Amino acid sequence: MTDKTIFQKIMDGEMDADMLHDDEECVVIRDVNPQAPTHLLVIPKKLIPRISEGSQEDQTLLGHLLLVAKKVAREEELAEGFRIVVNNGPAGGESVPHLHVHVLGGRQMGWPPG
Repeated sequence: MTDKTIFQKIMDGEMDADMLHDDEECVVIRDVNPQAPTHLLVIPKKLIPRISEGSQEDQTLLGHLLLVAKKVAREEELAEGFRIVVNNGPAGGESVPHLHVHVLGGRQMGWPPG
């Protein structure tokens, strides 16, 4: 892939975002098109296009993303509950080919989700 994803541009400081968390492995930003009162994106700094392209070597990173999701959900006071979503491929709702974890909360979530 030669073109940077929007997330890479944000991490490189080429685009602005409401950054809530930044560590060696990932960043957390607010979604610009929120689908819930709280809608955060946990994005790994390593470019993995989608979860189906993750490998065994990504195991620790993938676990870290979920722990960071839990941390920011607590910081956003989502004690009543929240939903974690990972879209995979265009038919799965993926719009940016860079793995990211959605953290949604602040309202009652319905089921089925899609």
